[in-house]
Amino acid sequence: MSGPIEVIRHEGWAQLRIDREDKRNAMDRASRQGLLRAFEELRGQARAIIVTGTGGSFCAGMDLKEREQDRKAGIEGAGDEWIAVNMAIRAHPAIFIAAVNGLALGGGATLINVCDLAIASTRASIGCPEMGFSTYPGMAGPAIQLSGVTRKQAAWLVLTTNRIDGATAERWGMVNECVEPEALLPRAQTLAAQVARFDPVALAESKKALDRIPAFITDWQEAMDHGQMVNLAIRSKTTAQAEGSARFAAGIKNPGQGV
Repeated sequence: MSGPIEVIRHEGWAQLRIDREDKRNAMDRASRQGLLRAFEELRGQARAIIVTGTGGSFCAGMDLKEREQDRKAGIEGAGDEWIAVNMAIRAHPAIFIAAVNGLALGGGATLINVCDLAIASTRASIGCPEMGFSTYPGMAGPAIQLSGVTRKQAAWLVLTTNRIDGATAERWGMVNECVEPEALLPRAQTLAAQVARFDPVALAESKKALDRIPAFITDWQEAMDHGQMVNLAIRSKTTAQAEGSARFAAGIKNPGQGV
């Protein structure tokens, strides 16, 4: 355990579970700091990291009761800490997989969208309650829009407080798959083990490229040129590409080439 964050290590991948079931896995200070510690502990060890929740919730966002207590005591910084957690996921070389087991509100929706891949349970319920507080979801809103959903879809979550289920999240492209609850962790674990078979440098550089195109690079020629630069960067840091080509030339299948 890293505070209220359970860390389960496997060969090449790990699973992080938010363990605050009585608080619907809301992010308090200990949880935020626990996630950051876990990320650093797994750097260079896990090529894929699953993030999931305990019980019927994935993450109900920020712990608003603790935040209000902090404000009364003159303590600020909770929002900055939560941004730091999400930015740490984007900057981490591992591939993050959200296993959305249930309720995901506000910061929980943010967490889904900053992860590289996401599997949702049919019991997932994703929403932004902030408008009920006359507040724009300052992190969840941008994360939802950056996930690639349409403006109308983002507006549905940001402006109405209505929630969507796992099947809708899959249809919108917010998650990759929606599965029955009993299949959620096995599917996420299979996916993590699959990703963990690949070269860590190739994964990290490809993750960076996914963030740059089309967020910063929209021109086709520039995007193609950037793709070549990504492979140059991979080749400069690892011999994995040459080894993969050699295996293929010898008639040995690489991961992803089938049986």
